[in-house]
Amino acid sequence: MKAASRTPVVIIGAGPVGVTAALLLARYGVRSLLLERHPDVYPLPRAVVVDDEVRRILQSVGVHEEFAALARPAPGLRLLDARRRVISEFPRSMHGLHGFPQLSMFNQPELERLLRGALARRPECELWSGVEVVSVTESDTPNTDAPHDPTGPVRVTFRRNGSDEEEHLWADAVLGCDGAGSLTRDAVGAAWEDLHFQESWRVIDVRTSRPVRTWEGAEQICCPHRPATFMRISEDRYRWEFRLADDQDLEGPDGWERLRELVAPWVDLPASRSDDFEVIRQAQYTFQARLADRWRRGRVFLLGDAAHLTPPFVGQGLCAGLRDARNLTWKLARVLRQGADEGLLDTYERERKPHARHVIRVAVAVGWAMTGGQDRVAAVRRAVVGAVCRLPGVTAAVSRDLSPALSAGPLVRRRPRLTGRGLAGTFSPQPWIRHDGGRVRLDDLLGDSFAILTAVPPSAQMTAVATALGAHTVRVDDLGDDGALAAWLARGRADAVLLRPDRVVMDTVPAGTGDFTDTAAWAPLLHTARRPADVRHVP
Repeated sequence: MKAASRTPVVIIGAGPVGVTAALLLARYGVRSLLLERHPDVYPLPRAVVVDDEVRRILQSVGVHEEFAALARPAPGLRLLDARRRVISEFPRSMHGLHGFPQLSMFNQPELERLLRGALARRPECELWSGVEVVSVTESDTPNTDAPHDPTGPVRVTFRRNGSDEEEHLWADAVLGCDGAGSLTRDAVGAAWEDLHFQESWRVIDVRTSRPVRTWEGAEQICCPHRPATFMRISEDRYRWEFRLADDQDLEGPDGWERLRELVAPWVDLPASRSDDFEVIRQAQYTFQARLADRWRRGRVFLLGDAAHLTPPFVGQGLCAGLRDARNLTWKLARVLRQGADEGLLDTYERERKPHARHVIRVAVAVGWAMTGGQDRVAAVRRAVVGAVCRLPGVTAAVSRDLSPALSAGPLVRRRPRLTGRGLAGTFSPQPWIRHDGGRVRLDDLLGDSFAILTAVPPSAQMTAVATALGAHTVRVDDLGDDGALAAWLARGRADAVLLRPDRVVMDTVPAGTGDFTDTAAWAPLLHTARRPADVRHVP
């Protein structure tokens, strides 16, 4: 076994979640090493949908302009009956809360290449491909007889492709972004919690120049005998998902005829195989709903599919993983770089796990209500759902519910709206603003750290908070955003808000009070070894 080296953060898995985590850490000055078993980007499409919150995350790692060039904004989701009549429609805005289209279609390999390109430009990041991780252990501190320290270094053992020799290295933290079959999940002692959904579906990705009958958004066919999903990904790429039995082969002698029958509602195919309808990939997937019962042990963390699995019916699988990366990285950076309290890392699972559970339950509800079962009860359920979805305001509420406010905790003090704290745990909007003679998005001005948005002159306490946290203080009436942020503060009955680096509202100044209300809750977690007094003793 070769001698070990030491790195601040090891990330296992260089898919979109792992690479995004590395890029976010780099922006906070934290070095990371990614270990990936595949020699290159996986070439076949998998995830195809992101929302505006994820596009804001891509903005934070500097690839949003390039992503915009390859993404296709979509108008929303339609629920259709077996005859393709509209049961309900869930529209998506071209300019959502986060400043981007609320629904975007894309090709995952293209996104991964963008992220890998950004990774190569960051000296803080290193990628080792063709590496298989063998174990992750919280062993004794290297070269010392000191007792085990749960905050101490973690040993990662690996083999390079083509070699039986084991090597190992030490890290201050390990992020397990290694998917549903995660080795890291075993390392933290986590078990799956079954959220009671499991169905076998066939996913078919196609490139064709043939006319395709589509409304440009995603379609969910609500049919007990053959439920399906359809969407146009790009100019000539489409995806179908069908609930099929394992023995319904689309590649054998009768495969083309079966495929013709499946896609007939959307496209007309000739009796024999045609070069203008190319099946890029077809794969049988078991859609599952699962949640790891723990996401952390010491300095080892689970992210993405290693921590949660969701059916794809609301397009939130990849989105959830990128939210994990955004939530954890700023906290880990503050602990590693600035000596913040170790308890800050506990808030990762505390905030993300209930959020992930909620999104999975929404996806499961859609799956069961629209495709679950073939009996009369299932049919009645689908009819009731259709009727409910036609009620005024219901579709808008469902859309909002895909990303609810974070649960209460040390960094999120949820209290009655009358006090101005209804904004806590929610995201700030991101309007276009005027800056240096041009138009930019809000986050481009705020940067990567904390920020204070205020509609009133800062009080002494607000100034002390800004100084202690290195927060950028911005008067919203100076931004040229047509009053969007001022109106948002007014609706929340707040004169000012304190934003975390992930742009979640951490604290508020209720209208007319002048001071933040919850510094005693979050300040002990955010204190730094360099300036403990500034944060712990905010006036």
